[in-house]
Amino acid sequence: MKTIKNIGLKLAVIMAVFMAVPAVGQAQVKKGYANVDWQFNVPLSNKFASTASGWGMNFEGGYFITDNIGVGLFLAYSTNNEYFGQKTLNISETAAMTTDQQHSLFQLPFGASFRYRFVPESQFIPYLSLKLGPEYSEMSSYYNVYKSHDYDWGFYISPEVGITMYPTQDKSVGFHVALYYSYATNKGNVLTYSLDGLNNFGFRLGLAF
Repeated sequence: MKTIKNIGLKLAVIMAVFMAVPAVGQAQVKKGYANVDWQFNVPLSNKFASTASGWGMNFEGGYFITDNIGVGLFLAYSTNNEYFGQKTLNISETAAMTTDQQHSLFQLPFGASFRYRFVPESQFIPYLSLKLGPEYSEMSSYYNVYKSHDYDWGFYISPEVGITMYPTQDKSVGFHVALYYSYATNKGNVLTYSLDGLNNFGFRLGLAF
């Protein structure tokens, strides 16, 4: 958690520096937007694969129907892994297994996004957004040469706060930083482990177009 706090502090400093730089002249108001991001995901209340991971990406694009309100589509994915040392698992009333395991939790949400941006004419544009849609998830446990897995579909919801930063007034290419929380209704059972709902938070760093 100390590492996560340090990362959050660095992101806040970077955002403050960008926002402290005054824009020269009057920047244009863009109607379309797109983001391509690297995603760092932290599972919450998850005893299957709880290790934070940077194995993820986010893709999003949309259109502002007013200067402030935009709608679009998104697709994201993340994989979290955790190693479990050797232990004995009672997998049924008559069977037990002693092994170590590598757990992997894959999540793939996609759907509609809604965005409200502030000061759309600026080169430094903070925003709030909400993402909704289905999520595919897969729980996998690897042990010896075997694999046990389960997959499920659920409903995904994710509020997000972020900022897009354009170094030039034409806003052709810029930078994107966001913090998010997500919840999905997915469930799963693998060996003696079970999940009922997936909670995550994290951040995204990428390019804005």
